Amino acid sequence: MVDVPHSPAVPPETVHVISDAATGLRGVIVLHSTRRGPAAGGCRLWHYPDRAAMTADALRLAEGMAYKNALADLPLGGGKAVIDLPDDTFDRRRLFAAFGRAVADLDGAYVTAEDVGTTVDDMAAVREQTHHVAGLAPTGGRPGGDPSPWTALGVFLSMREAARRRYDAGLEDLTVAVQGLGNVGSALCALLHEAGAKLIVAEPRPGVAAAIACRYGAEIMGRDAILGARCDVFAPCALGGVIDRVAIRRLQAKLVCGGANNVLAGVEDGDRLADRGVLYAPDYVVNAGGIINVAAEYLGWSAGEAAARVEATGQRLASMLDYAERIGLAPHRAADALARERLAAPPAVAWEVA
Repeated sequence: MVDVPHSPAVPPETVHVISDAATGLRGVIVLHSTRRGPAAGGCRLWHYPDRAAMTADALRLAEGMAYKNALADLPLGGGKAVIDLPDDTFDRRRLFAAFGRAVADLDGAYVTAEDVGTTVDDMAAVREQTHHVAGLAPTGGRPGGDPSPWTALGVFLSMREAARRRYDAGLEDLTVAVQGLGNVGSALCALLHEAGAKLIVAEPRPGVAAAIACRYGAEIMGRDAILGARCDVFAPCALGGVIDRVAIRRLQAKLVCGGANNVLAGVEDGDRLADRGVLYAPDYVVNAGGIINVAAEYLGWSAGEAAARVEATGQRLASMLDYAERIGLAPHRAADALARERLAAPPAVAWEVA
């Protein structure tokens, strides 16, 4: 599904409509904030019903990236690109080369990488047009490549911390329902299986669901049915907006922690979770592993530093949940407040386009 319509709490700095008739490129790049550094966030390729839906998706995703990068303490702002998947046959490499030219036109104010629907090969086509791209094939032991495994690792570590708080138990004692078996969801299942968790999975591609079920002994449910699964943890790893008023009434899990962006359909849904005693681990806190790897690649950090920062994701969640308890707010509202505070503060180091 497409993320629900959204008005950012703080308006974005700029919105760029991009198009190229020769390749069928139609999209939007949103720079939500460049105060801390260049706006960083991946490029999503998805089919949108109209430009309004496409723009709404980009606005919300860009805001989430600004918050995510701030709470991960990265020297980056937040942005996002979305491209409408062409209805007709198209030349994928030419399409992403055209997108690369649009990124180049922003003179380093935006740094792109993979997101839903895009790949390392797509980013290689972008790289032919601009240096302001990450998620490329790794070389010389440096960070790079598909950031999904790093996202999954951060979610796993966060889930382990949140489960300790909510259930006073390890993951080996719990059942986790994973909705969505893309790159992140599948990698998360592998980590959870290794940790001894029982798995319930939902995925619209039957072959993918069957493969995960065979490999890890998981139970398969439908995409909507899994919301009401008898489980301890619900891990949304598809697209956003899945936790709404209706879903909350059906939810049996007492912990929500997953890899999807913009999990809550609206801010009030986070309040509803808290009222029901469900611990929500804010998505942009727990799923920052991918952008940390992207930042490491783009900024020239070592693989060791990238891994250390990802492995600290659970600790950052713990600190944020402690903060929420101290100020008496639900986790999602506390995370928003902390992110906005950091975005408003002067950057530690001034940045300029190379």
